[in-house]
Amino acid sequence: MSTMMSAGSTRPPRDGRPTSPTSALSTHAQADDPRRHHDLAGALDRPLHVLDEDGTRHKDPLLDPYLADVDEKTLASLLRDMTVIRALDDEAVALQRQGELGLWPPLRGQEAAQIGLARSLADDDFLFTSYRENGVAWCRGVEPAEMLSVWRGTTLSGWDPFARRMATPQVIIGAQTHHAVGYAMAMSARGEKNLAVTCFGDGAMSQGDVNEAMVFAASFRAPVLFFCQNNHYAISEPVALQATVPLSHRPVGFGIPSLRVDGNDILAMRAAVALAAERIRSGAGPMFLEAVTYRLGPHTTSDDPTRYRDEAELETWRKRDPILRLENHLARLGAPVERYQEEAQAQAREAADALHRAVSTLTDPAPESLFENVLTTAHAGLARQRAQMLAFEASLAPAGSTS
Repeated sequence: MSTMMSAGSTRPPRDGRPTSPTSALSTHAQADDPRRHHDLAGALDRPLHVLDEDGTRHKDPLLDPYLADVDEKTLASLLRDMTVIRALDDEAVALQRQGELGLWPPLRGQEAAQIGLARSLADDDFLFTSYRENGVAWCRGVEPAEMLSVWRGTTLSGWDPFARRMATPQVIIGAQTHHAVGYAMAMSARGEKNLAVTCFGDGAMSQGDVNEAMVFAASFRAPVLFFCQNNHYAISEPVALQATVPLSHRPVGFGIPSLRVDGNDILAMRAAVALAAERIRSGAGPMFLEAVTYRLGPHTTSDDPTRYRDEAELETWRKRDPILRLENHLARLGAPVERYQEEAQAQAREAADALHRAVSTLTDPAPESLFENVLTTAHAGLARQRAQMLAFEASLAPAGSTS
């Protein structure tokens, strides 16, 4: 089986949109157009891909229409993006090891999934992510100091979500899916054509929040993309322990069309996101993408992955490295790979250096700032607690001190 029909939603929409996803696409998708298959849950037994590990490009009738604009310049840009976010990630891990950050969630190995997503969305689409999507944050213009501040413990929120069109990272597993669906429903009520996108890992698929969010999204045909990065481990738990079938099977039961994509294939990811975004914007309701990838590093810098996986497994996935795969593809095209690598590495060094310098700009906040921005109006209880804390601090000062 390569495709499977989605159940679809039969609930009448509240805003006059068509009840059938197929009818919503009929104006631009003819019977012989591969894009008419948007309403299928595809590649549920084998992830869709267009690049083999050695860089060989092969045709795919579902994805190819969304890759017609890809040229050598585009490929070089994608290589640069993935190289830069890997360097940022490596630098952040080093900063944590040096005691500059309290924690860091590495993304090494998942670059294609994150860049493929971020570079295929419109600027005004809104993202609700987990803590690992720092590559997406970079694409959204998040500054180095903003990216590090929460992990250094100098702020409660790293950046202005509305300025970046991206909510700050959600550490509570799966909670951001509710936020995305609610935001999508609000956009739909206002008649906007933007998407809400929620990113989460394979472990979140066992959380009630994620499943409840899919119920709401399907029932109200919310314009939301569920983007699951299946990196094979929920901390130390292999994905096979929580799912006896591919994760992309589950949304179909809620009536949400689903695609399973090779998350280490940057072109497949780019095309799949473009396909999903087009479908959602047409008014056909939510969609689910499972990006099958692999976390080459630890879950976080407090994790020891050698306790639950072996070197042979790692070596298998190193050969599937998304950056190496794209470099192989460029080489097969006869492109100047070494020049593109040098240019990408130069930008990566600049970005990593900026991240390193940003740490020294993060000053510790005053302890009493903890009570700021808790409520929009003054509150006697908060004022009392703040006064008690200040009095306690004063009691610790040396005798005769004026501080």
